[in-house]
Amino acid sequence: MSQRPVTADEDSSSLPASAGPDLVPPPGDPVPPGDPVPPGDPVPPGGAPADHATAAGLHVMGRADADRAFGEAKFGEPGRPLRRNPFLTGFLGGLGLALAYALFVGLSNASSVLVLVFIALFLAVGLHPAVVRLQRWRVPRALAVALVVLFVIGLIVGGITALVPPIVTQVGGFVEQLPSYVEALQRSRTLRDLIQDYDLVEKVQALVSTENASRVFGGVFGGARLFFGTVFNVLTVLILTIYFLASFERMKRAGYLLVPASRRARVQLIGDEILAKVGAYLVGALAIALLCGLSTFVFALAVGLAYPFALAIVVAICDLIPQIGATLGAVVVSLVGLATSLPVGIACIVFFLLYQQIENYLIYPKVMRRSVEVSDVAAIVAALLGVSLFGIIGALVAIPAVAAVQIIIREVLIPRQASR
Repeated sequence: MSQRPVTADEDSSSLPASAGPDLVPPPGDPVPPGDPVPPGDPVPPGGAPADHATAAGLHVMGRADADRAFGEAKFGEPGRPLRRNPFLTGFLGGLGLALAYALFVGLSNASSVLVLVFIALFLAVGLHPAVVRLQRWRVPRALAVALVVLFVIGLIVGGITALVPPIVTQVGGFVEQLPSYVEALQRSRTLRDLIQDYDLVEKVQALVSTENASRVFGGVFGGARLFFGTVFNVLTVLILTIYFLASFERMKRAGYLLVPASRRARVQLIGDEILAKVGAYLVGALAIALLCGLSTFVFALAVGLAYPFALAIVVAICDLIPQIGATLGAVVVSLVGLATSLPVGIACIVFFLLYQQIENYLIYPKVMRRSVEVSDVAAIVAALLGVSLFGIIGALVAIPAVAAVQIIIREVLIPRQASR
């Protein structure tokens, strides 16, 4: 009796074991050469997925080859990949949100420290061109950094030296004249009538109580804490600036190493140009502040104000603060002028109103256009937006940010659009 041939539609597993090894391969035997590897079959842990690759003359990298190339795994065999189920996806998403919130809270708590670090880094970038200029004059880098730092410290000490004596003199004169002021008030008939009409004595006694005294002492301690905190912040920024300035080249090289090698040269050229713009901006800001201080000194001498040099330093330092600094300096000088005489005070107010208009719309845009190569309109709009968005820090970095955006647009975006 002849055996019926097996068709392709029939399952080979239904054949009896006596059908012969040519029809049903025993379990565990390799797949015959030429047949494809069934999808989903596991790959042997130590070898190639199938023997037909070796028979075809191809060497398939296995675990043994990886151990020889990179060394044997020290922490055991890696496990199978986790299955992507909805529960695991949701858990990982929630974990990501929790980490993002923790990062936000951490940055918010450290915002004051980060602001100090940012200011120190910004000053280091601005002072670095001076170090580079000294290095071109064959001055060693360590000595160049020391000279720049000593120059900055000298400016700070000079400003304090110019400001402290007038303040001490004025406070001492007020303390000496205080008894005469009190005596004059006591002899004043108008004051006595006001005291009797409005019961000022009882009101003063009510104010001088334990609760109000504690508030006064709290305010005094708060003022002292603010003063020492400001001194600490200034010293912190100064020390960080010195460290950043000394290690500026190493930091810059480390940042460029994070860029892919194929684009590193171009990114380095663009980055150096942006850093140069930041330095040029600080030089321009110092020039504007120096011009403002010099103008104030000449005006104070002309109208006969006391301590003209100290007032010029106050105005120059305040003018370094974008947008609001010139106004603060003008208020200080105008108050001194009003204390001198009414015509002198009015002259101070008129002078600073005119000078601020000239500085804001003529001197500042022209200096920034020459140093940072930013248009007049862009400089004014950037400063206004920076102040409204991020306050003083935003005004400080607004114009360098605009210069950086212009460089990126000119060197990256426009060529990319032109090549399409």
